[in-house]
Amino acid sequence: MVALNPPVCNFDWPAPDFSLPGVDGCSHTRASARGPRGLLVMFLCNHCPYVKAILDRLIRDCGDLRAEGIGSIAIMSNDAGAYPEDAFPNMKALAGRMDFPFPYVYDETQAIARAYDAVCTPDFFGFNADLRLQYRGRLDASQRKPAPPDARRELFEAMREIARTGRGPREQTASIGCSIKWRSGNESDTRETARKT
Repeated sequence: MVALNPPVCNFDWPAPDFSLPGVDGCSHTRASARGPRGLLVMFLCNHCPYVKAILDRLIRDCGDLRAEGIGSIAIMSNDAGAYPEDAFPNMKALAGRMDFPFPYVYDETQAIARAYDAVCTPDFFGFNADLRLQYRGRLDASQRKPAPPDARRELFEAMREIARTGRGPREQTASIGCSIKWRSGNESDTRETARKT
């Protein structure tokens, strides 16, 4: 298993639109997910140890960010045929068990992961009220194991700053995680896109 880091924040890059089915039986879009002060788009999955290590903190932070006017949405783009733990019924079970405070949606074609140039799980994209990218960093210092309880809440602090000022911090530490599990034919396209950005 190779750990990957996404690229640095491409400030003011516009959020691509999407319409994806959620585990709640509804379709979710960029417009429905956003809050009045911004949007956090997260690429997650069920099986990744890096995601498992942060889920409790992520749920806490997304709940707190809602009070700051930031909406959140989690997108699962992995090839569920190759990784059955990430299949839609298991997504639904995880969201229910953990009581996700955000929609959990399935990008079956992987088109949205490609549109966002998502690299790994977890991968975070923090947008301001104008849906311009201001944060492409990590949740906190957690890796395959949770960081200490007193670890700085980097994503929460950045998104709170974005909610209040419209701008993200200039210094950001990239997330780390498992690679997106591309279906055959999608991986080479995405690697080429990543080389160009």
